[in-house]
Amino acid sequence: MLTCHESCDSINLDGSSKSSTKDRGTYGHAQKMQASMTYAFGKLCGLGNMHWHESDAGDGTMVGNPSISVEVSLFMCSLRRCKVTLKISEDFAHAITSEILFKLHYHNHLPQNWTVQAYQPGRQKPAGGLGTSKNLECWGGGRVRRLLQAAYTVAFLCMLRFDEVLKIQVHDLCVEKNWVVLYLPFLKTHQNGDIKPFYLWVLPSDEAHICPTRALAAWLCESKLTAGYLFRKVASGDRIAEANSPMSSEQFLELFRNNLLDINIDPAPYGTHSFHRGGCQYLHVERHWNLRICEWGGWSTEFTNMTIVKYLISSNDDPAEPREHFFDPNQRPTIKCQQCGWCCSCA
Repeated sequence: MLTCHESCDSINLDGSSKSSTKDRGTYGHAQKMQASMTYAFGKLCGLGNMHWHESDAGDGTMVGNPSISVEVSLFMCSLRRCKVTLKISEDFAHAITSEILFKLHYHNHLPQNWTVQAYQPGRQKPAGGLGTSKNLECWGGGRVRRLLQAAYTVAFLCMLRFDEVLKIQVHDLCVEKNWVVLYLPFLKTHQNGDIKPFYLWVLPSDEAHICPTRALAAWLCESKLTAGYLFRKVASGDRIAEANSPMSSEQFLELFRNNLLDINIDPAPYGTHSFHRGGCQYLHVERHWNLRICEWGGWSTEFTNMTIVKYLISSNDDPAEPREHFFDPNQRPTIKCQQCGWCCSCA
């Protein structure tokens, strides 16, 4: 059971938290490991399927299958609760807004943050088990911030979950005509294939903070990646790991939250689901998309499970306009927006 604990749990045996850079298996993976151990002890070792207990002889001898024990059952129940709690915290995370992305873009592009420095051992260590610098401002250098900007914009504008973003590979991107096309081989809403590509145009300069094409170009130009995973694990000294393995969701989340602290935003309410929900709200509120959101994100338009409502409306998000202003006669009148054609306050 120690192997299952080491692979899937987020807590070490001494009670400390595991490194954010270390991959952790799902609860389903833990169940498969338990089933394998039950088979190994029962069939290969000939211990059968009787639960693990002390023999009737009273000499302290234990008999039965060790993987079918009270201790293992308690561990599996506890692990499931932890995984469910983590999933709930992700689903109810605050949505990222275009305003926050603008602040992150501005801060990350400051010369002292965007410039790629020569490797110096002990500096610019990413948060987590790889070593955290005493100065929080040194959590990441120019390469890490380019990686984050590319991941932010792709997840936000394409409304992707971060387990989908971090598995994107270089060959999934293709430059065609005046845009970059993202071909995803996987998508939670399309588990049987038939995934439509995302056409990513170069947005105007005033929307550079949400432009994935600009961010991807900057990241690929610096990283020199030509194959393998696009967003790889980060090593110390602002270096990208040479091994072709994707960055874990835990490491990304910690880097993202450090980035939020840079702009004086409390990172606690935000998670890897924040971009998925934030992109949906941005396309609806600022771009004034209606059912086009479902077509772009590959969502069903039957609305039987109210998925899109869950992303558009949440008590966790800040209201777009204070309730007390709904009928305020002194509220600034809205005029027709030259960009979207709607009567709104963005003109």
